[in-house]
Amino acid sequence: MVLPTLALGEPSFFPTLEAYAAAPIVGGNRADLLLNGKQIFPAMLEAIRGAQHTITYAQYFYEDGPVARDLAEAMAERCRAGIGVNVLLDAFGALSMPKEYTDAMSRSGCHVAWFRPLTQYIFRRYSNRNHRRILVVDGRVGFTGGSGVSGKWMGNGRVEHHWRDTDIRIQGPAVEYLQAAFVESWLEATGVVLGGEPYFPRPIERSGEVYAQVVKSSPAAGSFAMYTTFLLAVNSAQRSIHITNPYFVIDERMRDALLAARRRGVRVLVLVPGAIDHNIVRQASRRQFGDLLRAGIEIYEYLPALLHSKTMVIDGIWATIGSTNLDNRSFAVNDELNVIVYNRGVAQRLESVFSDDIAHSRRVTLKEWKSRGLTARLLETLALPIRDLL
Repeated sequence: MVLPTLALGEPSFFPTLEAYAAAPIVGGNRADLLLNGKQIFPAMLEAIRGAQHTITYAQYFYEDGPVARDLAEAMAERCRAGIGVNVLLDAFGALSMPKEYTDAMSRSGCHVAWFRPLTQYIFRRYSNRNHRRILVVDGRVGFTGGSGVSGKWMGNGRVEHHWRDTDIRIQGPAVEYLQAAFVESWLEATGVVLGGEPYFPRPIERSGEVYAQVVKSSPAAGSFAMYTTFLLAVNSAQRSIHITNPYFVIDERMRDALLAARRRGVRVLVLVPGAIDHNIVRQASRRQFGDLLRAGIEIYEYLPALLHSKTMVIDGIWATIGSTNLDNRSFAVNDELNVIVYNRGVAQRLESVFSDDIAHSRRVTLKEWKSRGLTARLLETLALPIRDLL
């Protein structure tokens, strides 16, 4: 793949990214970062409890825990109040969700559906999951990011077993495109078309000065929008790239784009987990550290808890938050969704969060990487045959 010479901020940058992402960049939004369960869940519950017309909610991972019950009960209460609630759960990721929660919502009048039930897709598209996280209330406020529903996401992300994650709340015209991503998945799962004023109200008032773009990728339907968008953004960097991602298993093109940025004098920093829920992924990731470290790319491992945040900031202007991991599964298998924000204030806030996380991390050195043990090297080799499945 040959990438264009494109600088962030030049007049052609917006239309180029709009074309390849098949998604408009719209102004007039407010964007609030939400860090960890301590901020994410109270904000979501407040929005749900204040719903007046509709709630659309898509979640990949849902298991038992206090917040799981709170969310289910809040949506059930809104259903009993006559609010239209549509809940879409991934049949694999939400496999551990207690049936009592879905039953309680259904009895209250909520519409609960499962995305690609395992019994139907056991031989076809079984591994193509809906990894998107979406909450839209009244078509006017939306949430997305990397968080799932579990006790693992509670707290402040600095304590063992309480994961470190980042979500974003959007208000303004960009919410329409979060809703569009939900109704696309809902249509596939149920055959039901959602529309009209309750879901797409008019007008959607300007809520701020942030330009935002909602990029949805569905490789099973032929869209690789997130992959192309990430490559174009990395290739445009002139000053700095800050990457936070739990599953950093990049392919050759992405590696070459990062190395090219480094040769241009761009400072490239990568934050990955020190410990992870799938150790084979960690070993596949660490195998490729050598080329990056030799080029001067800084790699850090987060120590206090499992890092699950999926963000990137370029030149303190361009920032993305969403569900997309930097691996083949996100780019070529799963349905994913990210919000891209073109705003210096939000981007620099994310850079500040990155610096705070670095203060709780350790830097990986080339010397240390070269001296890693035989067991680590063996696991890296064993991960090679399944690398594209991770």
